[in-house]
Amino acid sequence: MLRSLFSGISGLKAHQQMMDVVSNNIANVNTIGYKSSNVVFEDTLSQLMRASASATVATGGLNPTQIGLGVELGAVQTNFLQGSTQITNKPTDLMIQNDGFFVLQSGNTQVYSRAGAFNLDASGYLVNSDGNYAIGYAATNGVVNSFGALSKIQLPVGLTIPGSASTTMSVAGNASPTALTVISTTGTVYDVNGAAQQLKIVLTPHEDDPTNPTARTDTGYDVSYIDAAGNDSGSMGTVMFDAAGNFDATNSTIGTPATPLPVLLADGVTTVNVDLSGLTGYSGTSSPIVKSSSGYAAGILSTFQVGPDGTVTGAFTNNQKMSLGQLALATFNNPNGLEKLGQSSYQASSNSGLAEVGVPGSGGRGTLIAGALEMSNVDLAAEFTNMIIAQRGFSANSKVITTSDEMLQDLVNIKR
Repeated sequence: MLRSLFSGISGLKAHQQMMDVVSNNIANVNTIGYKSSNVVFEDTLSQLMRASASATVATGGLNPTQIGLGVELGAVQTNFLQGSTQITNKPTDLMIQNDGFFVLQSGNTQVYSRAGAFNLDASGYLVNSDGNYAIGYAATNGVVNSFGALSKIQLPVGLTIPGSASTTMSVAGNASPTALTVISTTGTVYDVNGAAQQLKIVLTPHEDDPTNPTARTDTGYDVSYIDAAGNDSGSMGTVMFDAAGNFDATNSTIGTPATPLPVLLADGVTTVNVDLSGLTGYSGTSSPIVKSSSGYAAGILSTFQVGPDGTVTGAFTNNQKMSLGQLALATFNNPNGLEKLGQSSYQASSNSGLAEVGVPGSGGRGTLIAGALEMSNVDLAAEFTNMIIAQRGFSANSKVITTSDEMLQDLVNIKR
């Protein structure tokens, strides 16, 4: 009967531990990135009452006779199934789709987490709610080296990128073959310092007939330009159109993709090659426009976004974009071997295996969803059911103890 008392006590203890796990799951039902746990029971040692025996000529074999001595907690396993998605539209909120952990720097130690509720600190570093730094790969001049050393991801306020000098310009639209007036179009280009300049492309009707001011001898235009300082280049060449009104690259002396119009800007350094092959020579209204031009002014970081592969791309006030870094994810051969540190973070253990760190979307790592968070994967219906199971198990074991006590009392009363 003493065995039944101690078995009952072990059952009480085990089911109390089960209740502890269930209550912790329910308490963290709304914790970002939390992974639920479940208990695994196993029986303890059994007392051998009779050993097994093999068969003989006279008798058959005998099985061992053993009486169990109770139950114990075998393991508390973590369920790493994906949690549901909560959309926040906050650019620093990140969710891992499928496997992987964010790599965080806590002091001099690397820790790992599924919680992606990040913010920017005063220095522009990406940190979680506990001040741990998000770790990834830095970018140099917009190029990320994903094979380099891990470093903190920083998005400093006031980050600027230099301007870029213009090298090309494209002019399109119509230049009427019957026009007798000078037509022009003006576009913005950038000098060697990234300063904006206005460049005017001038088209003068070619070969006016001096004996007939209302007629032209051909459909061509002499091409010149006026830079921001008002310098007039004079005629640099001629553009021509065929009978159908299309740009005639054969007879044009300048403005083709092969021989563009070379424009020296007012800074005396920057040359812009102007492509005029987009012009047409149809009868009607003349409407030349600057279709496109390269180069841009200096810009200041205005916003950023994180891509599925973890690349942090900055958007600048000059409409340029540049990679600023790339977040890293870690995977483990045995995630259940990780040790919980609290604050929704884990650390590697001797049975988790080493962290395999790389970029999202590679090596079995999941991808990132920006503007979203992973909710807890706690199933309340299952947890309430487990709570009932734990309660009934606890009650049953307490009944074993009271029944064993009554049997002992009856034994004591035999003497009366």
